[in-house]
Amino acid sequence: MESVLNFLAFDCGATSGRAVLSSFGKDGIRMEEVYRFPNHPLEIGGKFYWNVYSIYSHILECLSSLGRRGVRLDSIGIDTWGVDFACVAADGSLLGLPRAYRDPYTRGVPEKVFAKVPRRELYDATGTQIMDFNTVFQLYAQTEEGSVALREAECLLFMPDLLSYLLTGEKVCEYTDASTSGMLGRCGTDFDRGLLERLGIRHDILLPIVSPGTPVGRLRPEIASASGLGRVPVVAVAGHDTASAVAAVPAADENFAYLSSGTWSLMGIEVPEAIVSDESFRLNFTNEGGIEGSTRFLKNITGMWLLEQCRRQWKACGKDYDYDTIANMAQSEAGFSGRIDPDDPRFANPADMLSEIKAVTGDVSDACIVSCVFHSLADRYGEVLRSLQSFAPFRIERLHVIGGGSANELLNRWTADAVGIPVVAGPVEATAIGNVMMQAYAAGLVKDRWEMRRKIASAFPLKTFEPK
Repeated sequence: MESVLNFLAFDCGATSGRAVLSSFGKDGIRMEEVYRFPNHPLEIGGKFYWNVYSIYSHILECLSSLGRRGVRLDSIGIDTWGVDFACVAADGSLLGLPRAYRDPYTRGVPEKVFAKVPRRELYDATGTQIMDFNTVFQLYAQTEEGSVALREAECLLFMPDLLSYLLTGEKVCEYTDASTSGMLGRCGTDFDRGLLERLGIRHDILLPIVSPGTPVGRLRPEIASASGLGRVPVVAVAGHDTASAVAAVPAADENFAYLSSGTWSLMGIEVPEAIVSDESFRLNFTNEGGIEGSTRFLKNITGMWLLEQCRRQWKACGKDYDYDTIANMAQSEAGFSGRIDPDDPRFANPADMLSEIKAVTGDVSDACIVSCVFHSLADRYGEVLRSLQSFAPFRIERLHVIGGGSANELLNRWTADAVGIPVVAGPVEATAIGNVMMQAYAAGLVKDRWEMRRKIASAFPLKTFEPK
C-alpha cells in the first residue's frame, strides 16, 4: 500500500459544486479544494431541469486538471442534494435532463396522492416528512403528465448515482440518497413497492439498494485515457450531502445532536432505527439514511437563506456587507427584541425578504434585521432541540454544528444560550470530509464511523461554546 492515499470528493450542490482532494498519510489528513463550478436549474418551456451534462463536463475538466498536475487518485466519491433523478434507457442513454426539485409541477400533487394513500399512512410506511418535491410526488406528477422518459426508462438513477454512472457505466442505488425519496420502506432495505403500485408508479425501474462505501466501478477507459489518471475506482459514498456531513460529526459517543448549518439548517440525532409516532408526524420530522445502516432523525429548518436574501437586496442598494461586518452589526444590536419564525412560509421565497421581515419587526435598521435573524434562528434551534430531547433514546449532551454556519461564532454563542447545552463548532468542510472518509472506509483505512469521527476530531479545528 502506498504511504499516502489520495481521495477526490465531488460535492455538488444546487447552486455550485466543488472538488476536494484529500491526502491520507503518516502526517494526518490534508484537504485541498481543487475545483469549483456553478450549478443552477435551466428553465425550458416552463419546466425546470438540471444541466447534468454541464456538471459532468466540469467533473471531466477537474479530472483532466489533476492529471496534468500528475496527481495519483486512489478513488473518487460523489455527493449531491436529494430527491431528484434521471431516467436511463435500455441502451444506456439518458432520457432527457433530470427535473429540478424547484419545478412547480408538484404543487398540489401531495393532495392527489393522499386521496389514494392517506397522508398518515404514507408517513407511517416511509417515515419521510411530507414535502411536495419528494421523489414520490415527482414520479406521480410525471406519470400524470404521460412522461415519455418515464414510460421508456429501464431504470431510474438518483443524482449522485447518475454522475457515478456517467463516469463508470455502472448503475447503483445508494441508500442515503434513496432515503430522501419518500418511497423507501422504514426498514431501509428496499422501496415500498406495494405503496407505489397503489399510486400507479412504476417500481420495476428502481434498482436494489447498496450501502455507503460500496464500490461502483472504475472510470470508463476513454475518461481514464483522456484525463491521464488511469482507471480510478469510484465509490458510492453517503450520496446525500447531509448524510456525508453527518458522517463527519466529530462526536466521541452517541449522546449528541447535530446541526448542519448553511443556506438551510438540518438538526437531528443519529439513531439505530426510524422514529415514527403521532408526535413525529405532527411535527413533520423525517427519517433519512445514515452510514452503517443508521437513521438520521431530523428536522429541516430555514437557515442562512434569510440572511443571504437580505444581503442580496442590500448589495443591490450599494451596501455590500461582508460576514465580519454582519457579525458586528448583529452584536451592536444584540438586545433588539424583534423575532420572526424562520419557518413561516412567508419567508420561504419572497420577492422582497427585507419587507417581509420588517412587516413583523417594524421599519428597523439593517443591524436590527441581522440581530433579529440570528436570534430567531438560535431560538428556533432551541425549540427543535427540545423536541429532539423528547424523542432521543439517549441523553443529548452537546450540539455539534457542522458546515459553513459553524464559522459564525456569534450565532454559535447565541445558539448555545438557546439550547442550553455546549455547542461544538466544526468542521466547516463537513460534507467533503464525510465524503472522503467513506472512501477511506472503503479502502480499509478506518473500520467504522466512530474511528472516522475520532480521526476527524483530531485532524480539524473545533471550538466549544458553553451556554450562559
